[in-house]
Amino acid sequence: MSVAKVIEVAASSPKSFQDAIDSGVERAAKTVNNLQGGWIKEMKVDIENGKVTAYRVNMKLTFVLED
Repeated sequence: MSVAKVIEVAASSPKSFQDAIDSGVERAAKTVNNLQGGWIKEMKVDIENGKVTAYRVNMKLTFVLED
């Protein structure tokens, strides 16, 4: 039987939501083993002078606990 844990991660990017998601997952994978999946909980943009300056995501990532 396996047991999983869920963590919440916030990430941002000046390029796109996809880039923010990718960088958040890549960073989490450096310190968390066995990442299995994720849910995008929130998406937000920062706007300055009528232009998007940052794409932000809050996501929940699931990993399986080791024995």
